[in-house]
Amino acid sequence: MTMTHPGLPMAWALWVLTSMVLCTAWALLAPAPTEFTTRRRSFQSVPFVAGLSRYLVVHSWPLLLLKILFVGVFLLVIAAGLWGTAIPERNLATALTWNLWWSGIVIAILFTGSAWCAVCPWDTIASVLVKFRLWRRSQSNSLLRLTLPKKLRNLWPAIILFVALSWLELGVGVTASPYATALMAMLMVVFATLIMVLYKDKAFCRYFCPVGRTVGVYSQLAPIALRPVDDDICSRCETLECFHGNDSIDACPTLLVMGRLQESTYCTSCGNCTQSCPSQNINWTMRSPSVEVIQEARPHMDEAFFMLTLLVLTSFHGVTMLEDWQYSISQLGQLIGDSGQLLTSFTVGLLLSWLLPILFYFSLISVCLLWLPSGKQALSREKLFSSFAFISIPLAFSYHIAHNLNHLLREGTDWMALIANPLGIGSLPLSMVEKHQRHSGMWLSQEMLFSLQALLLVVGFYLSMQVLRYRARRLFQLRVYHFVPVLLFAISVTGFNLWLLMQDMVMRM
Repeated sequence: MTMTHPGLPMAWALWVLTSMVLCTAWALLAPAPTEFTTRRRSFQSVPFVAGLSRYLVVHSWPLLLLKILFVGVFLLVIAAGLWGTAIPERNLATALTWNLWWSGIVIAILFTGSAWCAVCPWDTIASVLVKFRLWRRSQSNSLLRLTLPKKLRNLWPAIILFVALSWLELGVGVTASPYATALMAMLMVVFATLIMVLYKDKAFCRYFCPVGRTVGVYSQLAPIALRPVDDDICSRCETLECFHGNDSIDACPTLLVMGRLQESTYCTSCGNCTQSCPSQNINWTMRSPSVEVIQEARPHMDEAFFMLTLLVLTSFHGVTMLEDWQYSISQLGQLIGDSGQLLTSFTVGLLLSWLLPILFYFSLISVCLLWLPSGKQALSREKLFSSFAFISIPLAFSYHIAHNLNHLLREGTDWMALIANPLGIGSLPLSMVEKHQRHSGMWLSQEMLFSLQALLLVVGFYLSMQVLRYRARRLFQLRVYHFVPVLLFAISVTGFNLWLLMQDMVMRM
């Protein structure tokens, strides 16, 4: 017998649908502005926190302590996975990795932007093994410092790894195996270390890491980011220490110039620029949420495919938690002669679920070319494809958070018991009574959870309309009704995600 998450009630679904109708009418009828008003305020100018903020970004020891702390937790996860109990809900490795970290990291982006990358244990361990340092310039000769081949200097490696990790997580069942969770964690460290040995800069973080690229894409919607305190100081700067570093601080690992930075996609919040800037002109900044994805982010085809992959695989995670999913995979297995763990059937289902929505988006973009006024039909399909792929970011982010709230709130864990016995030695599997107690003992009421999930879908759809309105006007000098196929894509995705949230879903543990 399995426990399930109850789906979103019909009343909330009707509220979401009504809000979508209103947003659609507004997007079609209201003219978009030619300029998007943005506001930005550095923490350095906020009373009571200015001094603390300036101290934290200029001094390295607080970040070093956090890195050491997360490495310690990471090593504990590996130890628990390798030598602890095989019961996933009683082992710190699976409970912490899949119930807290993987579910909570997306929500944390709302409050911390891309800050996770600054304390990522994969990069921290790789840096120690290769450079023998965490933040100062390294004198180690163990780096080959090769240039990454041009064919790999894009997000396709991260896309492939993202699909592969989804296959391991959902197909092989890594989430239910502490041992496999530990092996996968170690594999990522080995891979990050190998890339750091071979190639200069942080090629793993910029081009390969699926978690970092997910954080980077979503951080375009975050209300905080590292930015210059005074733009004029950056405009007069000739030495560009934020890019080159200095005698003691490494250069920017992802090759960004802070004074020209428009999007946070590749910023890892490592702190090199804040510590090397001679004017101490870089700090955490509060800004208009979603300003990057609406206005500032520049379209590239590889980034567009990553955004769409993120959108599709986020919804796919929800699909695999439906009770009908296993039945469908079993039927497919019988049809193609698959047996055992049904990995072949799952792989076929994953690939179809990944590629068909992207092909659907591509076909709608092609229809757009026929829909456009005669003077605009010379626009390239590639430009339309990459420009409007940005609508997928708020759609993916909103559903991702709404889905993860189920894991965080409904799959509660007795953390005190896990901390006391992280390896789960001598533990028994959760009884149905314990599962029911965890399910009903949420610290947030179920009605509040439903309201948050519904609100998230509405906000995501509204922001996607903002992206569509502004980019239609700014990039193509057209109104939204000229891009009705793209509008239909946003409606279809939100409608499907709403349907997913309305279904009862099987709990992972």
